[in-house]
Amino acid sequence: MTGTIGYTRRQFIVGGTALAACANPALSVAGATRASAGPRASLVAEAMAALGRHRGSFAVTDRIGIADFSAPSGLPRFYVLDVASGESRALLVAHGRGSDPAHTGWLQSFSNAPGSAATSAGAYLTGAAYTGSHGPSRRLTGLDPANSNAEARAIVIHSAWYANPSVAREQGKLGRSEGCFAFPQADIDFVLDRLGEGRMIYATRS
Repeated sequence: MTGTIGYTRRQFIVGGTALAACANPALSVAGATRASAGPRASLVAEAMAALGRHRGSFAVTDRIGIADFSAPSGLPRFYVLDVASGESRALLVAHGRGSDPAHTGWLQSFSNAPGSAATSAGAYLTGAAYTGSHGPSRRLTGLDPANSNAEARAIVIHSAWYANPSVAREQGKLGRSEGCFAFPQADIDFVLDRLGEGRMIYATRS
């Protein structure tokens, strides 16, 4: 089953405090370890502000992705938001090992430095899909100073065994990527389809 949360279109676009009042709390989330009631209103407002700042970069704004790295990796913290309907689905996503050197399960810091193996904050433009060493994947371009090296660092969307729900259940946390957005293997088709080329992903730890 997938989890959804209802917002009116006006509430979603302005990112106001009314977003906190959910019409339908999520029941369950495929590929997640617990139900999610959707992203925080402040997080949505931050992402929508980023969408506005970079509006000219995106060919499509019907859906956006938001990674809430203030949450631990063992919980669903990546949201695919439908702008028109206000529905969201929460998924597990791994962070970079350079952002969590002790492997606590919590992102400790962001970095944009080449060779850091860390997650970078900011707005990303989704690019072309391709098949790489991790299977179906999607390229990303960083749009902010905090993630401007994303292409040079080969930061992409891909799936990984260490991001699977079984890892979260057994270890209480996911494994770590090299800075990429690594999703459960069962969820990668959904992510690549819903966040196709020309859309925004926003990563933060607000």
